[in-house]
Amino acid sequence: MQHILLLHGAIGSAEQLHPLRERLASSLYHVHSFNFSGHGGKPVSRPLSMELFAEETFAYIKSHALNNLHVFGYSMGGYVAMYLSSVYPGLIGKIVTLGTKYQWSPETAAREVKMLRPEIIEEKVPAFAAALAKKHGNNNWKPLLAATAAMLLQLGDSPLLNTARLQKISSEVLLMIGEKDNMVSPEETTATAQQLQKGSVQILTNTAHPIEQVDINMLSEKILSFFSGVSV
Repeated sequence: MQHILLLHGAIGSAEQLHPLRERLASSLYHVHSFNFSGHGGKPVSRPLSMELFAEETFAYIKSHALNNLHVFGYSMGGYVAMYLSSVYPGLIGKIVTLGTKYQWSPETAAREVKMLRPEIIEEKVPAFAAALAKKHGNNNWKPLLAATAAMLLQLGDSPLLNTARLQKISSEVLLMIGEKDNMVSPEETTATAQQLQKGSVQILTNTAHPIEQVDINMLSEKILSFFSGVSV
C-alpha cells in the first residue's frame, strides 16, 4: 500500500481537501490529511510559521509510519511540502503542488496581508467571514488571520525556499498552476521549477486559485498519473 498525504492551504483546513481525498483513495493508495496548528479548530502552541507546519507534517509522517509516501500540497501546503523535502531528502517520494507561491518579498507579503483583515472581511464579504467562523471557530478565526499575516510578513522578509534550498530537493516535483490564478503567475511557477533537480510545470486551463473552484476530477487524474508515472 502506498500513501498520499494532502496538505491544506493557509486559513483553510483538511476539510477543504475532502472531495479530493475521496477521489484519490483506492486499493492502491491510502490518503491522509490533517489540520495545521490554528486551523480547523486546532489550538496554537506557538507563533505560526512554515517551519512549525513542516515539523507537524514530519511528526504526522513518523507517527503514522508513512513509507512509500507521496504528497499533494495546495497553496501554502505546497510550500510546506517543498520545505520539508529540502530538510529531509528522501522522506517524500513525489510532490505535487497547486497554486503555491514560491517567490516572496516584503512587497508581495504586504499585498497578501491586506486580504487578511477581519474587519474588512466582515464588512465586504460577510459570507466568507461566516465560513471562516464555522471552519475555525467563532473565537479562533480572527486570531488565525492575525497569526497568518505575521507569518507571511516574516516569510516576505526571509523566504525559506531560496535557490540553494530548492536545489536540495531530490523528489520529483510537479508544480501545477491555474491559468486564472490571481495570486500566483505561471511565470514565477516556471522559474521555480527550473531551479529544481526534477521539476516540471503544468498549467491548468480555465482554473482559478480557490481549490473549491477547481475541477476535482481533472485534478485527481493528473495527481494520480504523476504519482504512478503515467502521463496524461
